[in-house]
Amino acid sequence: MNRLASIIRLSTLALLTGIVGCSDSTSPAGTGHLSLVLKDAPGNVVAAVVTISEINLQGSGGTTVLSTTPVTTNLITLATDAATLLDSVVVPAGSYSQLRFVLTGGYVEVDNGNGTTSIYASSPNYAGLPQGATVAGSLQMPSMGQSGLKVTLPNNRLFVADGGATIMVVDFDVSQSFGQMAGNSGMWVMHPVIHCGDISLTGSAAVNLTLGAQVTLPIINNVQTTLGDFTATFTGSDGIPRTATFTDLDGDGSFTAYLLHVPPGVYSVDITPPAGFTTFTTSPVLPGSVTVNANGTASATFTVTAAS
Repeated sequence: MNRLASIIRLSTLALLTGIVGCSDSTSPAGTGHLSLVLKDAPGNVVAAVVTISEINLQGSGGTTVLSTTPVTTNLITLATDAATLLDSVVVPAGSYSQLRFVLTGGYVEVDNGNGTTSIYASSPNYAGLPQGATVAGSLQMPSMGQSGLKVTLPNNRLFVADGGATIMVVDFDVSQSFGQMAGNSGMWVMHPVIHCGDISLTGSAAVNLTLGAQVTLPIINNVQTTLGDFTATFTGSDGIPRTATFTDLDGDGSFTAYLLHVPPGVYSVDITPPAGFTTFTTSPVLPGSVTVNANGTASATFTVTAAS
């Protein structure tokens, strides 16, 4: 199952069974289902890779381990995408106060401002490093491999009802979560800034791009361009541009760019052709907009009417 389909299926499950909010109620008997989506607020770090080796919940009954399957992910790529870490995991019904990620390694790649980048890793032998990477210094991740990265839940309480389904979105703010140590220590430190919310408070957008009748995309540098070479940019009220590439997920020739799990609101949409285009027009004209509603997926379609 591809990532988008997984998230859509989880959203459908939540709508059918009712997304459970936060409560201080006593714990009933039985079990519920929990799904977890990880995404990233955009930032200026070139790469931020972490390995999550365990996910657990802390509640009145102690620790409930949700997963021990290691997942290595680049948090930067989650700005317009999302990673489904848990897919409808069965957990004891009840009240929980904290979500924890046990991180067993990571690295951050930073822009040096002169056209080069430097990598700072939790270990020179960290398995998630790019092949042949040169490590310039260390990345400190205090206690995250032991007690774990602690995520405060909305209203300090998550309530999973017997037979219910809960989906949480953990938003990892890369731009505020890594910093350079003072002095010339050659060290960076990870001090995560994260937000946890109910998926019912977020929505998504899908922008479709089609080729008009009798319109042929140009050949640039002896390579035939396709709609997959275009990019979409979504900008909300926060003024942060979020870029996404157009992909043909099911191979039917229809290309779509997705913006997943963002706050409701109006997002402007612009589409950029690959380098080398001299003429590019669409119907309707750009920029356009989509209105994202909670628990919904807004959509818009643009047709390329001229390209050269």
